[in-house]
Amino acid sequence: MSELETLIFDDAPALLETAAARFVDAVARAQQARGRAVLALTGGSNGIGLLRALVADPAVIDWSRVDLYWGDERFLPADDPERNAWQARQALLGQVPLDPARVHMMPASDGEFGDDLAAATRAYAKLIDDDLAFDVHLLGMGGEGHINSLFPHTAATAESSAPVVAVSDSPKPPPRRITLTFPVINRSREVWFLVSGAEKAEAVAAAHRGADRADWPCAGAHGTERTVWFVDAAAAADLA
Repeated sequence: MSELETLIFDDAPALLETAAARFVDAVARAQQARGRAVLALTGGSNGIGLLRALVADPAVIDWSRVDLYWGDERFLPADDPERNAWQARQALLGQVPLDPARVHMMPASDGEFGDDLAAATRAYAKLIDDDLAFDVHLLGMGGEGHINSLFPHTAATAESSAPVVAVSDSPKPPPRRITLTFPVINRSREVWFLVSGAEKAEAVAAAHRGADRADWPCAGAHGTERTVWFVDAAAAADLA
């Protein structure tokens, strides 16, 4: 049975310090058990903050045996600073010895598929076969409870089979995105939420009380072995 763990911290820096230490341990455990660690990264201040925390001592992870994917991406040119992959590269990935063949960035709008969002989405979906299970899927969260680019009451959030879908009308700009869906998120061994800020408190509480994922997408994400919420005190304010 999947374990639920909620860790509450005074502030975001304390949250990220613990999450980084746990991340190092999770990677090591996965590599010991299966020879590699398969990870889904996220953007946002905490997702990128976690990567920055790791750069202080990058040698603690065997990066040669890490496979990286992204939970979602903005469909923009590769060098646009709004892209999660661009931010990850600046924060950490450009400073550690990763195997480029094991870094699976979502296509950019000026890449192989040009401005064809549907073709770019199909290409990424081919990487996510039925046997792929992330050891850790990192998630940020919006105040309305969105995770990846799965927003309340949208077709992407309701998707029950396709592993990757295109989003052409995201309520949060930019409108065009590529996102993993719940079928993929929920076969991850561990799902980690990195959440801070008082504006997230209602969504955190909704997820913990088992709200409908259509209303609060964050409520629909669970790891097969463990779901961990790293939250600061402000975000945890509405928890009973």
